[in-house]
Amino acid sequence: MRLIRGLSQLEPFKNGCVLTIGNFDGVHLGHRVVIDKLAERGKALGLPVVVMIFEPQPLEYFLADNAPSRLMRLREKVLQFNQLPVDDLLVVRFNRDFANVDAEQFIDQVLIKKLHIKHLVIGDDFHFGKARRGNFALLKDKGLEYGFTVEDTGSFQLGELRVSSTLIRDALCSGDLPHAEQLLGQCYSVCGRVVHGDKLGRTIGYPTANIRMFRKNAPVDGVFAVTMTGIDNKEFQGIANVGTRPTVNGSSKVILETHLFDFDKDIYGRYVQVHFKQKIRDEIRFPSLEHLKAQIVKDVAETKKIFAEFVS
Repeated sequence: MRLIRGLSQLEPFKNGCVLTIGNFDGVHLGHRVVIDKLAERGKALGLPVVVMIFEPQPLEYFLADNAPSRLMRLREKVLQFNQLPVDDLLVVRFNRDFANVDAEQFIDQVLIKKLHIKHLVIGDDFHFGKARRGNFALLKDKGLEYGFTVEDTGSFQLGELRVSSTLIRDALCSGDLPHAEQLLGQCYSVCGRVVHGDKLGRTIGYPTANIRMFRKNAPVDGVFAVTMTGIDNKEFQGIANVGTRPTVNGSSKVILETHLFDFDKDIYGRYVQVHFKQKIRDEIRFPSLEHLKAQIVKDVAETKKIFAEFVS
């Protein structure tokens, strides 16, 4: 898969392409159905499959810290799309200039002159362009004018529920990790590089591998039974805290701290993936570090019991 960073890096697709546009936050089961549908069309037409996403996501641009919590950072999305039948991932910078582009200008300058689209798969509730004037009906009309077809993504149902990023966020927020996994099609996970912290964990007997979440709100919060991959092709069991560490010093930045069981390797700088298996409790403020340590002892015991039950 080719990663195209920005419209300025986009060379015209002379022979055309098939395209879908969206946030694709989580790259969940519904998204995968859309990609598979697009790939079938691309194969039939002999054209590359292109996915257009935005950074930051539009609501993050308009609402800043009040935007919905994000399921995946860009690098995590790229890794997921790389496993799907996608030829090109186009990442468009969503800023003031782009937000003010008229819908007709976007269609003419990007979809027609740059991408030469032949087929577009898009949600029937999709809006784009300045003042959100662009919509499914406009794209259908322009398709008739310029010779491309437009198809509705439809919705993917799991039982009676329509799979969506919002539904997954709700499941994660409530601690229902099995439901989130069912909707995602895989265990919810976070990727990142292990960075140096204040090393407080090792002073109380529980050293942690820290990953910055680069956000003020995260879809998960609290203490979890987790596994970590990305080290020596193995999966390591552990316990993780996601939050602002109110007992230590509090912070406006969310940090993921993972203590791995029976592990003593130096993994600073390694890019790892933390897989969330079960929620243990919410993050709370303790009156002292001694109280925190006593609770960690209980949390570790409960987490090891959970993993023992997984095995049995």
